[in-house]
Amino acid sequence: MSRRLEALLWSSAIIAALIASFVYLGMDLLGLFRGDSPEQMLSYAQSFFPPETSPDWLSKIARGALETLAISAIGTLLAALAGAALSLFAAGRLGRIAKSLSRLLLNALRSVPELVWAALMVLAAGLGPFAGTLAIALHTAGVLGRLFAEALENTPTAPAQALRDAGAGPVAAFCYGTLPNVMPQWVAYSLYRWENNIRMAAVLGFVGAGGLGQMLYVTLSLFQQPRAMTVILAMIIMVLLVDALSAWLRARLG
Repeated sequence: MSRRLEALLWSSAIIAALIASFVYLGMDLLGLFRGDSPEQMLSYAQSFFPPETSPDWLSKIARGALETLAISAIGTLLAALAGAALSLFAAGRLGRIAKSLSRLLLNALRSVPELVWAALMVLAAGLGPFAGTLAIALHTAGVLGRLFAEALENTPTAPAQALRDAGAGPVAAFCYGTLPNVMPQWVAYSLYRWENNIRMAAVLGFVGAGGLGQMLYVTLSLFQQPRAMTVILAMIIMVLLVDALSAWLRARLG
């Protein structure tokens, strides 16, 4: 089979799958533009403007933004530490049984969505930022642990083996022969996940995990659209700043 024919078959299969998905889900995209739907959407969007800019509300927004930032930062830090520890087992450095068990644990951690972890942590730790921090840490530990393990598996073993042959212990060989090679990747992965966790920390507020997300949930529930718009703008600004900082740090590390 020629490569052109193979590409044509795969493209046809993908298009057929997309069409079948639309038919199965019964999605009527044209319904968005029928009747008074456009007017209703426009009217609801206009109700968000102008945003609430009273000093008292902006002060609450600032505190909520700091809380969201703290939740994402601490959750990512805890996840990076746990992922680094589990990656040693998942990369097969300590035996095949430990590798299988650790990979099973990492799969379980990242298979459960953050919202489910947050709901469980709210039941265990109560409403507030602590539950959101634990939810982010648990899910992200599974993601980073797998990424860290793959980085370890792809790292050349010659430097560490040379140190072992020269009489260094296993810990010293890892710290000086392996860790310097994987640390830039580990930091880059952690920074990227921190970007994602900023957004997720805002979403987790909808289940009572604190921060801007909880403020957005309350304002939307009370039909306070101008206040909700201020929260949304604060989220956008915070995400843009964190993305820029993360990109700058990754460029410096690269």
